[in-house]
Amino acid sequence: MTEQIAVAVEQLNFAFLLITHIVCADQQIHSEEAKALQALAKNTKMGGRTIEEMEKILAQEATQLSVYDVACQVRPGEQSEAMRQILAVAYIDGFFSPVERAMVDQIAQIWNWTNREVETLIEQAQGFSTVNKYSENKEDTKLSFGAILLKGADSILSRALVDNLANVVPENIGRQIKQSRQELLLSGKEYDSAIQQCAAIASEDYKYAALALKGTRETLHNLGKSIQEQLTVIQRQATSKGQANTAAEVAKQLEATRKALTVEIIKEIESVRQSLSAKERALNHFSIAFMGKTKAGKSTLHAIITGDGWEAIGVGKQRTTRFNRVYEWKNIRIIDTPGIGAPGGKTDEEIAEDVIEESDVICYVVTNDSIQETEFKFLQLLKEKAKPLIILLNVKNNLRDSRRLEHFLANPEKLFAVDGQSNLGGHIERIRRYAKQNYANDYFEIIPVMLLAAQMSREEEHEEIKDQLFQASQMQKFLDSIRLSLVEYGKIRRSQTLLGSTVGSIDKPNQWVIQQEQVYQQLVTTLKDKHKTIRKDIQKAVRDNQQYLLQQIEAIFQDTSNSIPSFAEEFWDANDSRLNQGWEQKLKAIRFEQRLKTAYEESSHNFNKEIQESLEEVGNELQIVTKLINSNFKLKEQDSNSLFHDFMKIGGNILTIAAPIVGLLVPAIAPIAAVIGIIGFAINQMSGWAKSKEQKRREAVQNICQSLSNQLINQQQNTIQQAKTDFNKYTDAVSNSISVYFEEMIQGLELISNQLKTAKNRLNEKSNYLNRAYAKRIIDWCTDKYEPLNDEVIINTISKVNRDFGKNMLITTKVELRLRKSSKDIARILQEEVSIQSTVATK
Repeated sequence: MTEQIAVAVEQLNFAFLLITHIVCADQQIHSEEAKALQALAKNTKMGGRTIEEMEKILAQEATQLSVYDVACQVRPGEQSEAMRQILAVAYIDGFFSPVERAMVDQIAQIWNWTNREVETLIEQAQGFSTVNKYSENKEDTKLSFGAILLKGADSILSRALVDNLANVVPENIGRQIKQSRQELLLSGKEYDSAIQQCAAIASEDYKYAALALKGTRETLHNLGKSIQEQLTVIQRQATSKGQANTAAEVAKQLEATRKALTVEIIKEIESVRQSLSAKERALNHFSIAFMGKTKAGKSTLHAIITGDGWEAIGVGKQRTTRFNRVYEWKNIRIIDTPGIGAPGGKTDEEIAEDVIEESDVICYVVTNDSIQETEFKFLQLLKEKAKPLIILLNVKNNLRDSRRLEHFLANPEKLFAVDGQSNLGGHIERIRRYAKQNYANDYFEIIPVMLLAAQMSREEEHEEIKDQLFQASQMQKFLDSIRLSLVEYGKIRRSQTLLGSTVGSIDKPNQWVIQQEQVYQQLVTTLKDKHKTIRKDIQKAVRDNQQYLLQQIEAIFQDTSNSIPSFAEEFWDANDSRLNQGWEQKLKAIRFEQRLKTAYEESSHNFNKEIQESLEEVGNELQIVTKLINSNFKLKEQDSNSLFHDFMKIGGNILTIAAPIVGLLVPAIAPIAAVIGIIGFAINQMSGWAKSKEQKRREAVQNICQSLSNQLINQQQNTIQQAKTDFNKYTDAVSNSISVYFEEMIQGLELISNQLKTAKNRLNEKSNYLNRAYAKRIIDWCTDKYEPLNDEVIINTISKVNRDFGKNMLITTKVELRLRKSSKDIARILQEEVSIQSTVATK
């Protein structure tokens, strides 16, 4: 490190930068946390280099100093105080998230702290957080929270942090916001009563959500574990049967399948973990998330409602963070997302996954100058989570032009007319059409507003006409809708978030498990059918190629037999040695031995080729099956390939296993020439001087022909018999290897299918558990009669629930009910078709 860089590093306040990192850890930057950072920097007169690095961390720039870089620079004597500062900020919102805990553990590991040291400070922080939440004297508690946690810390940073903690806790946030329209929106006994009821309901509902999600996570974990254990047993059994090579090949393919499944299971487990974390974070607040395309007006809307954040609004103004921004007051959280398509921001799906789980209402902002079908693809995620939706149509008009402003204020209703020149009706119709395609219904509200007019009502130069501007903006309609969401529907919306939509967090892995179960069931069925086909193909290939081999052997011996007369004529008077040599040369000339070997090789090659083609055809059909499954269930292609790729190669693998047996097909050809030599000697001994040369020749030729023919007949019979034995031995080995392969593979796939079925049943139980609890909350809401939620009241009230998640729900009760909500109102508010019937009424 150069001297210049060293000096720059020395100027940084690393404890402060660690606080900045912990603020960003959960990917949500609370507005008050951001203010506290700024105030802390100001009160401690933080240097310019530290402020610059803070901004890099908030913006998640590539050149920022990482947690590791910063933690390594904190001196050992300063580490304890720095850890207390980190925990003070992490616990200040009442929720110590898993990612915050992970960062604390990372820092402790860098500092070589023991687990006990970390746990001691965390236990202290947890205790203070509880006191902060339930203490009657909140002013004293807020101060004691920071003071006690930072006890013994005497740095300027810690003293300043204690002063700032009181400005961060949620209980005090409402007091910091200036009196404005949102104060009127959320004021009065009606609001306070709704908040208390929402809090009570959320506390009860969360217990059910947490229990179901933990059970889901356990089920997925056990799925991966049980598949591993059972496949290990299969591998041992297969090896003990004496089919080591085949067992190894099956084990290899099943292990590849298990690994691919395990990767997906881990993803689903992590998704459930994040869902549980989001439910915990959402426990104490009614949350409203603003989403939409970048520059749609979310930041302006945010500032209008909260009275904060105006500094982030401007033409071309870039966000100072890639994370979601959170504002809280009076038990309400407003979550502002970076925006779909924001520079450096996350994708729309990533943004949604961060906030949908914890949000009670989604406000989707669109503009009248850009309503495109692609904007509404995003709503599919909302439907998957069964989230209530409000669409805010920001009507854009350049009111900065004094003439246009004058015309607008003279007749503001004209701009919002659904017919006429404004053509707002066409925009609304198009919004409903696009949204319905992706959200499955059109029960949601569409509220046209002019955010610019509302923004201008806050500006000093428009002080005289601020009320007129705000009224003309029609923002009050949106504020009224928010008030209704909380005061009128807050209780059921809380249950919708903690119970109703949590089913989606179980339904997602459950759908994946169901799909995989059907995939493996289909593969098992296909493999069983194809195994039968393969056996028939093998039988046919054995018959055809054995017949071909025997025909070739007969043809070779026939050609050899045909050459005997000419050989006998040529060697009728030869001695034994010359006769043997001549016959050997004759056999070489007609390629007797080579032709036999070739016949063996061709028959075995043709057999291999036919079986290979048959196996490849099975592989192709399996591939078609997986593609059809992929199409039906919309699995990702790479997932399908990774799971079933090895099945496409089974032909080559099986023949590789059987390859060593090919050596048995090399024919063992008897030494025919040696036998002929003996015959030749006997012929010479029997020849007499009394016979004429011609007579001797005829007799010798006849004897040689007779002797060789007899030997060839015997040799042909022996060769054919040996060929049958060797060929059957080889084909039986191949057939047995293929049968073992298919049987072991089918057994392995059936095992996986059974484990998936078990997991499916358990996940269905978890979904039903939550759906029944949610149904009880719906019944309470529809009858205006709430009672504490427990298993007994659910069992006594709910008979069964059939739910097509996000679409419709049929609730059957055990008691007669007098509903105070119409079916239309239920669908409009829950934005899901809900039917309620009683078994008593049915009887």
